[in-house]
Amino acid sequence: MKNHLVIFVLALLISSCIPVKIAPDIENYKIVVAKKFKRKLPKTTSFVFNDPKDDGAFYDYLNAKFDLKHIDVGANIPFKLHNKTYYLSYSETERETKTVNLPFVIIDAKRESSGNSKLFEDNYTARKGKWYILLTVYDDNLKNCLKPEYSNSNKVITHLEALRKEYLRTQNYLELQFKKKS
Repeated sequence: MKNHLVIFVLALLISSCIPVKIAPDIENYKIVVAKKFKRKLPKTTSFVFNDPKDDGAFYDYLNAKFDLKHIDVGANIPFKLHNKTYYLSYSETERETKTVNLPFVIIDAKRESSGNSKLFEDNYTARKGKWYILLTVYDDNLKNCLKPEYSNSNKVITHLEALRKEYLRTQNYLELQFKKKS
């Protein structure tokens, strides 16, 4: 019985890909410190969500929604919420899922010990990335509006959630200009 368990575990290890890094799958959104989400980002509390659209689509969305004419898109875009002005900034970042393909490593090790050349050297690891949008919102006093201690943080988060939903369901960003006028 013990031998069967060892054989099963070995077969499982040999036939599998072992994840080394896993990109998170955010169902709706998450409020996180950006630096904890990805090390290269600043230490600001951010609204983060998966971006299933093409590169630059969120830029186009913000440019059309706020009629920015390609000026300072993504940096301190003013918007009003309950008669108070807030400033929205965004960044896009990628997180990878990286796996090690153990069977290829073992096959090449065996071939190399037999004096043959490696076949799968470029396929030892596999990477697949996911893109995310990170939004930050500040008020006139440069206070981060997404921190839990901020007085209107729930209202700001609700507004960002509505913005996220509108972005994901809108295909033609020119539609936004018609909605704004009516």
